[in-house]
Amino acid sequence: MDALANRNILLGITGGIAAYKAAELTRLLVTAGASVRVAMTPAAQTFITPLTLQALSGNPVHSDLLDPAAEAAMGHIELARWADLVLIAPASADFIARIAHGLANDLLSTLCLATRAPLVLAPAMNTQMWRHPATRANCDLLATRAVTLLGPGEGDLACGETGPGRMLDPAVLFDALPVLFAGGALAGLRVLVTAGPTREALDPVRYLSNRSSGKMGFAVAAAAARAGARVTLVSGPVALATPAGVARIDVESAAQMRAAVGDAVAACDIFIAAAAVADYRPQQVAAAKVKKRAAALHLELEPTTDILAEVAARADGPFTVGFAAETDNVTGHARAKLEAKGLDLVAANRVGDGLAFDRDDNELELLWPGGGLRLPRTSKAELARQLIDRIAERYHAT
Repeated sequence: MDALANRNILLGITGGIAAYKAAELTRLLVTAGASVRVAMTPAAQTFITPLTLQALSGNPVHSDLLDPAAEAAMGHIELARWADLVLIAPASADFIARIAHGLANDLLSTLCLATRAPLVLAPAMNTQMWRHPATRANCDLLATRAVTLLGPGEGDLACGETGPGRMLDPAVLFDALPVLFAGGALAGLRVLVTAGPTREALDPVRYLSNRSSGKMGFAVAAAAARAGARVTLVSGPVALATPAGVARIDVESAAQMRAAVGDAVAACDIFIAAAAVADYRPQQVAAAKVKKRAAALHLELEPTTDILAEVAARADGPFTVGFAAETDNVTGHARAKLEAKGLDLVAANRVGDGLAFDRDDNELELLWPGGGLRLPRTSKAELARQLIDRIAERYHAT
């Protein structure tokens, strides 16, 4: 692929049976014209030999943090500066934890801290390890730093279990990399996107939510990545795959989404609030399932915090884009939202009667201070591309 030609790619390999896949990945990268150097942890060398990777990459394999021959010239720092991209494949649970918490006790973890290049991890581990709250928290923490996770995939694992945890196939990883080098309208910028619904618990069984599928927000995140941005996606509960080149943080409630946005927004240049965040939540959440009775049930609701307004009001706030899903007077309500919250741009659409929600197509009316534009009905992927083009235009004009 042209996007990988003449790129310097540092391939890191950690301990795990999936290390054997690194050989094919190295071959694909070299064939595409990339210059590949390999760094291995001690555990990785028990699964695949450095000689194999040296033969495939055409370069010596690096494994020692304090190699006297290299360290005379601060070799590990030079290697970190050399890389255009750092790809860790496979990335074990242990390595993900160490990177999340800034540890640097071997060559590979030190390189990850010392480089300014984009960092991409391809997780590979047992299903229960992947699902463990500690691993999930570490991945969420890395996502706030715009570290990209590709995978894991699902299927049969070497341990005999079935589920998420497989390292993605080398060809799939290879196909996902060019977007990280995309030169586009948002090249070099950091974009934070919210997508999907939120769920506000009534009791341990029930919740208040809405009909958002997250498809539009995920399409926007994918389009921003293709335009060259480093994208972090904060998603409510949806059944959608993470777009290539996008760092994802999963949340459930409006409060959790607010916290995730608060952690990541200071580092972003553009904030796109495509999520359908609940406006209200139950004032009290029952500790046990509420039983059905003959009498009517009355719920006391309280407003949730307006995440979009909070971001727009920041003194150091990013370029802020909101969405307005309306059942009537779309333009009027959207213009009022734009002005009341001090947004830079709002994307409005009509919902209800089979429109917008859980569909693959949509149409948008874009409004900004002093102007506007209608985007006619098309696929959400194409609509997202047009929206990102307009956001980039407005951003660079401010």
